[in-house]
Amino acid sequence: MNKNYLLPGIVVLLSFSMIIFSTVLLPNFIFKPAPSEFAVKYTPLEAKGRKIYLREGCVYCHSQFVRPQDRDFGPLVMAGDYVYETPNVLGTIRTGPDLSNEGGKHPDAWHIAHFKNPRTTTPGSVMPPFVYLKDEEMKALVAYVQSLGKKRIVKYNRIYHPDELEKVLEKRKVNVDSSAAANAGRGIFQQNCATCHGTHGLGNGPNAIAIAKKPANFSRPFFKDYDDVTWFWRITEGVPGTRMPQWGKLLTEEQRWYLVAFLKTLPRENEVYPKAYETLDPERWNEQQKISAAELNSQKPAMIIETKGPPPGAGGGH
Repeated sequence: MNKNYLLPGIVVLLSFSMIIFSTVLLPNFIFKPAPSEFAVKYTPLEAKGRKIYLREGCVYCHSQFVRPQDRDFGPLVMAGDYVYETPNVLGTIRTGPDLSNEGGKHPDAWHIAHFKNPRTTTPGSVMPPFVYLKDEEMKALVAYVQSLGKKRIVKYNRIYHPDELEKVLEKRKVNVDSSAAANAGRGIFQQNCATCHGTHGLGNGPNAIAIAKKPANFSRPFFKDYDDVTWFWRITEGVPGTRMPQWGKLLTEEQRWYLVAFLKTLPRENEVYPKAYETLDPERWNEQQKISAAELNSQKPAMIIETKGPPPGAGGGH
């Protein structure tokens, strides 16, 4: 009877071993991600501080992973940022603040005071004091914390600003005032943005009810003051502290300009949505198809929406 279970047992054991080998062991030998420009090779002092960080259990309360919904902690982190992190210190919970971009926010003296008595620098902190650390250990821990995100923060502050994006206009290939661009943008919007912002950009998409920081309502009057560059920058960088991702990492530059073209066509408060926009009558779109490409490109987005209505699900791109 036992012999009947021997072969199946061996098969199960071999299968389990193969799964462990292929998912846990093999990637250590074949997966070699390229380091990003923000990946840090630690100095001996910083490496020592990192060991102290792990030894003292800092990783249990502090994460080092900025997600799209909590970018008020700083710019997003990417996989290549962690090439030299073995073992990683991403953390599993966030009792204290995320430290991915902590470096340079405070002087060394502030960190020393914080480690010795956290409540002197952060009233109400639940972080325990580390007064028992030796001076050289304290110095190493401060050096490690000061290394976190410094390269990323400098790059972020220097590049991702609307003034810098004026240069993008020089190489822009999309006419954001054309109906063709607006129609393409509408398709991209429905595929990527409407679940939160709603079909008409009113901030009432099906996911909005479950989001703490509500999606923007593009009918609000102040969006009238957005110029092309500001729209492009906001789409590219998203909104820190919200669920909106950095679409610059997910959409091509051309697709983002198509979105700009579509967003410019949305009516603001006290403006009326054209009836055709609400009904999305396919026959209206079929009539629009008869317009020559040259004539279509020459028309303003608002003109084509008012007279014909946008195409249902028009546009491409993901």
